[in-house]
Amino acid sequence: MPQEKFQNIYDRAAHRKGGEAQLESIVRAPLSREELAQISDDRWLAIFTEKVFQCGISWDVVRKKWPNFEEVFFNFDIEKMLLLPNEMWEQKAQDPRIIRHLTKVMTIPANASMIKQARQEADSFSELVADWPSENITELWGYLKKHGKRLGGNTGAYALRQMGKDTFILSSDVESHLRSTGVIDSGRDTKRAHLAANKAFNQWQQESGRSLSEISQIVAYSGGDNRI
Repeated sequence: MPQEKFQNIYDRAAHRKGGEAQLESIVRAPLSREELAQISDDRWLAIFTEKVFQCGISWDVVRKKWPNFEEVFFNFDIEKMLLLPNEMWEQKAQDPRIIRHLTKVMTIPANASMIKQARQEADSFSELVADWPSENITELWGYLKKHGKRLGGNTGAYALRQMGKDTFILSSDVESHLRSTGVIDSGRDTKRAHLAANKAFNQWQQESGRSLSEISQIVAYSGGDNRI
C-alpha cells in the first residue's frame, strides 16, 4: 500500500476542524534552533520528571502538584540533584507535597547525570538536542531511552515536543494511521517501527515543507480522537 499523500491528510484534517483557518489556528510550531539552545539544564530535568510522573496517572494531578515538585527538588538544579545522598532521596520520595513514588523519584538523579554528561558531547544538553537532525529524530528518542531513566516509549518524545524540539509523536491516533496505511507493522517502540515512521514523516516533510511537529498534529487531527 503506497504511503498516503500529505495533502490528502491535510484536507481531511481541515474538513474535520471546520476549515483550513481553524486547523492552522490550533497547530503549534516548534522552537527555532537558537531558541532551543537557550533552554537551561534545570528545565530539561523538570520536564523529564514531569513526564515520568504523568505516566500511568492523570496529567492534571501532576500539574496541580507541580509547584510543590519544584520546591521539594530545588527547582531541579542539576548540581544540587547530583549532590544529594541516597537517604535524602528516600526522604523526598515520602514528602506528602508531591506524588510519593520512590522509583519515579529516583529517575531525577539518573536523568540529571545524563544531562550533565551531555556536556562532554556538546556545550550543553540543549545544544545536543537543538543540533540533532530531524531526519533522524527517533535516534534522539533512543538516546534518551539509553542514557536516561524511564524516558522510553512516548515519554521522551512528549518531553521533547513540549520543550519545543521538532519531533513527531506516536500518539494512538498517529500510530493508528501509520498502521492502517501499512507504514508500521511491528510493536510501537521497536527500532523497526521507529525507522519506518521516521521515513514516512521525512517524506511528508519533503512534500509539505512543514515541521515534523506540525505534520504529526495534522495527522492526528485527520482521524481518531485527535490525540496529538
